[in-house]
Amino acid sequence: MNNTSEEAVAVPMAQETRIDVETTWTQTEEAFSVEKAAEFAKHLPQGPWFGTPAGAARADGREPKYTLPLRSARPYRREVALGEAAVYLADGHEELERPFIFADGFNYGRSDLPGLFAHFNAPYPGSSVGFLDQLLTAGIDVVLVGFEERHTYIQANAGVVISAIQEVIQRRHGKAPLIVGGVSMGGIITRYALAEMEDKEQDHETGTYLSWDSPHNGAWIPLVLQQMAYFFESLPAEPGKVKEAELIRSPAAQQLLYAWVPDAKYVGPVAASSELRTQFLHELRELGQFPRRPRKLGVANGTGTGTGRDLPPGGEVFEYQVPLVVYARANFQPAGGVREPIGEMRAAGQVRRGFTSYVPGLDGAPGGTLDSFGKIAGALGATIPEAYKYSCFVPSVSAVALDYDPAEWGVDPYEKVEGADEKSALDEFKCDSENTVHSQVTKPLVDWIVERIVH
Repeated sequence: MNNTSEEAVAVPMAQETRIDVETTWTQTEEAFSVEKAAEFAKHLPQGPWFGTPAGAARADGREPKYTLPLRSARPYRREVALGEAAVYLADGHEELERPFIFADGFNYGRSDLPGLFAHFNAPYPGSSVGFLDQLLTAGIDVVLVGFEERHTYIQANAGVVISAIQEVIQRRHGKAPLIVGGVSMGGIITRYALAEMEDKEQDHETGTYLSWDSPHNGAWIPLVLQQMAYFFESLPAEPGKVKEAELIRSPAAQQLLYAWVPDAKYVGPVAASSELRTQFLHELRELGQFPRRPRKLGVANGTGTGTGRDLPPGGEVFEYQVPLVVYARANFQPAGGVREPIGEMRAAGQVRRGFTSYVPGLDGAPGGTLDSFGKIAGALGATIPEAYKYSCFVPSVSAVALDYDPAEWGVDPYEKVEGADEKSALDEFKCDSENTVHSQVTKPLVDWIVERIVH
């Protein structure tokens, strides 16, 4: 068997969070497996990996009173982003009176506003009445804001939110202050929009800002899964197919993720490795990080007690192979260490083995979860323990905007944040009673929000 090394493995600098990759080429295996690997690729699910949860519109659900096309208030990088607002008037209202603007979050492509409404208005344990229906019944008008491209630059979609705020102010009857926020990245988009308006001395007339499991200091998608997305999309695929790594390579992902790699062979630093994230963090600092005028509230789908999920750092999550065709092994992210293995993948004669140094073991940290391991194992046809399907996506320390450098992450991800309001950029925050799925609607979070924005 003829194995040829493509590149040397660099020696990590002290305390530099980084990834190293061993890349080899197996000539004998390549000749045998290229055609079979192409056949395997045809059966991989189409579309980008790592999307966040979405609801399904109900036939008997509420319909918006009207919708509004939105165009960014200004261009960003010569791009004028587009979007849409769906307006649901509160019971007894003929016009907007107490508007709550709530923006969609991280995903690929166009927002599904009926699905967003369904997600946040579904009954949940402890209540037969959905969150949004509770607001509408209490006299709060709901304005959902969606985007034509959820995966584009955060700053571009912030321009869409600015347009939505200006449109709502023009249509509002009375002087009730706005409530503005969003779920997931929507909370970051609205944070940026409000801060930008203040910087430009534009009156956003907003009394309360609310983020729902928003990654203020960054989100986490396991590096080994990022590698797999790039690796498996390199296999021959049907023309026109949206590839597996389209979301992970998008501007939004680069700006949002604490650790990111641009391809399966990348070797180097992983924290703020993208210039887009570095630039975004710089712009936030220039804007003062957060808007100053509104009361700033936030909820986290993770616990605040420091209790995470029992996922063994460095332990194997799944392994899958078709002999001489394809092989994939994923480990949970090790907790620090030097050149710790995170996984391996092989197909069509190409071999990738990943190692990380000084990267924190975030998979089991307290936080809102995604079924990233579960979905990718399912896409490949691998067997995975039920308890291993979900891992941390938005660490609690990030969702509550704890005070630490979002580029360096010099923080214990298991830090107990309950009662640490003075260490947060938010005025108040609430963590869930257990680590629940990112953006999941739960009674502790809804009760806390309703108490603060309705009464």
